[in-house]
Amino acid sequence: MKVPLLILTLAAITSAQAEAVKDREGAVRGDKARMENDPRWNWNDLDGGFRLAKTTGKPLLVVLRCLPCMSCAGIDASVLEEASLSPLLDQFVCVRVINANALDLHRFQFDYDLSFSAIMFNGDGTVYGRYGSWQHQKDPMDKTTTGFKKALEAGLAIHQGYPANKSSLSGKQGGPTPYQTPIEFPALAGKYQSKLDWNGKVVASCVHCHMIGDAYRAYYRSQSKTVPVEWIYPQPSIETLGITLATDEVAKVEAVAADSPAAKAGFQAGDTITHLSGQPLVSIADVSWVLHRSPDSGPLTAKVLRANKETALTLDLPAGWRLHSDIGRRVGTWPMRAMAFGGMKMDDIPDEERATLGLDKSQMALRVFYVGEFGEHAAAKKEGFKKDDIIIQVGDLKQRLTESALIGDLLLHHLPGEKIPATVLRGQERLVLKLPQQ
Repeated sequence: MKVPLLILTLAAITSAQAEAVKDREGAVRGDKARMENDPRWNWNDLDGGFRLAKTTGKPLLVVLRCLPCMSCAGIDASVLEEASLSPLLDQFVCVRVINANALDLHRFQFDYDLSFSAIMFNGDGTVYGRYGSWQHQKDPMDKTTTGFKKALEAGLAIHQGYPANKSSLSGKQGGPTPYQTPIEFPALAGKYQSKLDWNGKVVASCVHCHMIGDAYRAYYRSQSKTVPVEWIYPQPSIETLGITLATDEVAKVEAVAADSPAAKAGFQAGDTITHLSGQPLVSIADVSWVLHRSPDSGPLTAKVLRANKETALTLDLPAGWRLHSDIGRRVGTWPMRAMAFGGMKMDDIPDEERATLGLDKSQMALRVFYVGEFGEHAAAKKEGFKKDDIIIQVGDLKQRLTESALIGDLLLHHLPGEKIPATVLRGQERLVLKLPQQ
């Protein structure tokens, strides 16, 4: 029986745009030809995978991979071909799936903006942990698997302690979702079927992972509601709170930013974070999952291993902490630029250039370097915005903000149909234009 390794399609982000392979159709069909009868990787049969995990007592490894995308191509090849991974993979039921059309969204909640992700389960559906790497997302040719190996080892350790440790895994399980599968969302319903169209254009019939996040945000906007903060800043990096983690470890602190929330909590370089909010960690993606489900402010408990001794720490999440996230490289941010900016992309002007322009370091100064021309992305152009405009005020907002922070502020506090006054510098002119909300 074949068990699917879940490969979900997610657009790669290179130079702020998704980079696809040249022959997307061939990539998908070629994967089917190579992997459909693979002795290890069970292909496109998630239900069978869970059944086999139950009967064998093995944990289930589901890999989600976007075949038409260049991002994560290196690690995907390594996971399929690297001999040193075999002893670990042999301890799992391995499943490979290449599309998100029929995913059970109650079970499969992860970073939808990644082109390669993995989730480890018990056969009863309990999530053990998640793996995903922005290092591999940014560098398609990175074939290193050290972090992946350590995630598998950590997942196997959790499996060995199951079900005695089940209560500690409760926070790893998926939260409520308005629909069970992606194709039930209004933005996707009627456009996609539960199965791929192998007799037609297979890529066009595929729901890509990032489309799930897009569908969530569209679900709220279509009801004239603000977008929940966790869908503006999904699966946030702990760097937002001042911690840099080593990419080849489960959750080892490489650096702590001075005066950051993490520094105030007592984190130190060299610490290994073993638990966050009571959850045992298997990877950096697990850390982001905890933060994704964390409150807008309040205490977050942690256990760290320091000099072979366990230490308990408490990280205080400051109000608005998510707004410090950088979402500029996420493919899911492009539709949000249409919602908040009418289709523009902009960047904060650096200090040295501000001095030449006579702009204060503390004020808003966002230069528009792209204005869309089609569909919802043309709304700003229709209102008169142009490339190289410098936006210095939006509504009552005058303080210095990144593009990511401004997206969040607008989507959290404004609704579709509003037009917000925006003060713009264009050469020697000072203009007031209307920023359309969609």
